[in-house]
Amino acid sequence: MIIFSGGTGTPKLLDGLKHILPHEDIHVVVNTAEDVWVSGNLITPDIDTILYLFSEKIDRNKWWGVENDTFHTHQALLDAGFDEGMMIGDIDRATHIMRTELLRNGLSLTESIRELCRYFGISAGIYPMTDDSVSTYIETPKGMLHFQDFWVSKRGLPNVTDVKIEGIEKASITPLVLELLEKEDNILIGPSNPITSIGPILALPGMVDILKDKNVVAISPIIGNKPVSGPAGKLMAAKGYDVSTKGVAECYAEFLDVMVIDSKDTSDVHEIESLGCSVRQENTLMKSVEVSKTLSESIIRIFDELNTSR
Repeated sequence: MIIFSGGTGTPKLLDGLKHILPHEDIHVVVNTAEDVWVSGNLITPDIDTILYLFSEKIDRNKWWGVENDTFHTHQALLDAGFDEGMMIGDIDRATHIMRTELLRNGLSLTESIRELCRYFGISAGIYPMTDDSVSTYIETPKGMLHFQDFWVSKRGLPNVTDVKIEGIEKASITPLVLELLEKEDNILIGPSNPITSIGPILALPGMVDILKDKNVVAISPIIGNKPVSGPAGKLMAAKGYDVSTKGVAECYAEFLDVMVIDSKDTSDVHEIESLGCSVRQENTLMKSVEVSKTLSESIIRIFDELNTSR
């Protein structure tokens, strides 16, 4: 199974899925449009969350960073009057340093992540969506902000008038991801932000056409008209989508087969299905690994049904 992943929503699902499927059968294609250089090192926030999840290092209170990490370097920099703009833990920083050194030694981002997977003992496949440089920028009434400035430094507070992905038109799907897509028919779009987490993956030239020939299941990160977490609502509205489960389905309408919405969502199912997909209702509010496992089992059954009907 191939899973498209961004921030915290999809990792919570993967936390259950990794108890259901052999790790070797899990292939995660991860957003890189929120990557940013800080203090000379490349930070890949969405990839690192997946690395820490599968290596059992993730801080489950925050769903980013390393559990029980320390922040001595971060504090020393602050004491010296140098503000990096985000809190980077010491163990987390070591990951950034290793990745950056691999890049400086000529490896691609894909190759550097494969090396980190070996180091962490991870057998699941973790793949950057592209090896090219792409960056998400948030347009506000006061100017453009890199996504990390908007979400971390500004805490997502500025009004949003547009979202742009710089460099996406010239970016390419990595050869490894293309190879995976040729072999695998089941694509799961995790419950991550459809605009800035999943959107950049879909915006890669050729990706939507590939997905039209696949079994695609998406899990909504919105229940009713409220995001489970993060700035998805504000960003969807800026791109002209209704902040609703139907709005999420509209983001994926060109290729979507099944939309999974929360069991307590009272949205009009027929309106969503009018977009050309079917709807399944499950408990998508993953407050425990047991809920994530149950949802994962349901997703596997949905794919089995799709494969049987082909």
